[in-house]
Amino acid sequence: MEETIPGTEAAQIPQQRGTSLLEAAVRYAEERHWDVFPGTWLVPVGGGQCCSCGDAACAAPGAHPAREDWAAQASGSATVVRRMWQKQQTASVLLPTGRTFDAVEVPETAGFLALARMQRMELTLGPVTLAPDRRMRFFVLPGAGVKVPDLVRRSGWSPRALDLGVLGEGAYVAAPPTRMGTWGAVQWACRPTPANRWLPDVEELISALAYACGRDR
Repeated sequence: MEETIPGTEAAQIPQQRGTSLLEAAVRYAEERHWDVFPGTWLVPVGGGQCCSCGDAACAAPGAHPAREDWAAQASGSATVVRRMWQKQQTASVLLPTGRTFDAVEVPETAGFLALARMQRMELTLGPVTLAPDRRMRFFVLPGAGVKVPDLVRRSGWSPRALDLGVLGEGAYVAAPPTRMGTWGAVQWACRPTPANRWLPDVEELISALAYACGRDR
């Protein structure tokens, strides 16, 4: 079954339902050659749900690393991935950045504006996630963090004035169908397909992203 995320009618973005966390993790490893690792999970408590980390005020319930050595734990082997999720089948699916991709992070409203602008410009996009924290993350080639400040300035904006960041080495993104507490699930705003297997360089997208963030202030 496919549907369009509310508010993205102009983009017409298909979504996939019914994929388990294990199936998704294996697919990312096998089809995209992404490293993946299991994070925390949601635990039923008093009619609600809380993060397995035990912090009642957790900022990303059920969607953050469960152990300090998560970077070493991440693997692109489907066999290893299956073994990891067998230990906790409801663990979130997390993808380390700074390896096969970085992620440019912007507010949801700016992200939708940028997507529409990129489509009009006929730019080739990589995968893009939409998370319940109202942030969108655009996958680009590694090394984006070093380039972005200068690219933003060359686009006519001050890096400090824009709500635009880069997740690179030492960071991670939560991947669909991971859920964040009662807020909802991470979705693909632009899902992985054979057509976007080759990721864009951040230089190709930064103008549209900076413009959208500037408009969103």
